Amino acid sequence: MHGRRQTKEKWILLAPAILVLALITLIPLANTVWLSFTDTKISALPVPVHFIGLENFIYALTDPDFQAALYRTLYFTIVSVGLEGILGVAVAVLLNQEFRGRTLLRALIILPWAVPTIVNAVAWRLIYHPDYGALNSLLYQIGLISDYRSWIGDPMTAMNMVILADVWKNFPLVAYVALAALQTVPGDLNKAAAVEGAGPWKRFVSITLPWIAGPLMVVMVLRTIEAFRVFDIVYVMTGGGPADSTKTASFYVYQEYFNYLRSGSGASYAVLVAGISAVLILAYYSASKRQTAGAAA
Repeated sequence: MHGRRQTKEKWILLAPAILVLALITLIPLANTVWLSFTDTKISALPVPVHFIGLENFIYALTDPDFQAALYRTLYFTIVSVGLEGILGVAVAVLLNQEFRGRTLLRALIILPWAVPTIVNAVAWRLIYHPDYGALNSLLYQIGLISDYRSWIGDPMTAMNMVILADVWKNFPLVAYVALAALQTVPGDLNKAAAVEGAGPWKRFVSITLPWIAGPLMVVMVLRTIEAFRVFDIVYVMTGGGPADSTKTASFYVYQEYFNYLRSGSGASYAVLVAGISAVLILAYYSASKRQTAGAAA
């Protein structure tokens, strides 16, 4: 009886938070899902709305332009999150060592992540500028290029340049989470493994990585969600160009809503993007869980 009363009190205390969450998340989500089954359009004049079932979804799934945008989004997500994970863990291992100036370096490394995405995008656009960009100047001075290039004006390099800017901004988040996890690894385990002849790499793979896998998985899932719905950095740096080479799924949704004013169609694209994000997260979680269990065994 006492336990039941405690449970009831907990739900009463949680009720306001659940209500707020429903108002700001579930209701807009439900409205988006409803719109995706209609032919709603944004218009200055009243336009009748018709329920059209799965027509929007069928069109979206057979639209070659949207399929291409999904492939570009997957490429962006896999490469950027992968690089952020590798670079973040490497930096965390470095910052976990004892050396002079470590505290200052730990403070400075968070600066890229603290910079707003729009500011970061504008800064990197200036770095890539074909006439006076710092990247061209540096590569030209050391002899790696013979002439200045338009890095984000070339369809062959534009997406990779956007990925580089995104990695620069977000790897500190991974590094800080990994660093916090590294500081919980018992030193005795590494010392015992070293005595038994295990090298640094073997100790890292067998002891350190499984120990920090949980927190690392959380931050990588968060980054996967953010990367798959990337929009702002693309909008500022390239506007989806050149030749649609950086047009991602979220950018496609934006165009459907605000350029073509097809809110019903845009809602179906948004639902598909959210669904694919959920599948990716579940797959990532499942793979990470199996890897952690295998390492522990």
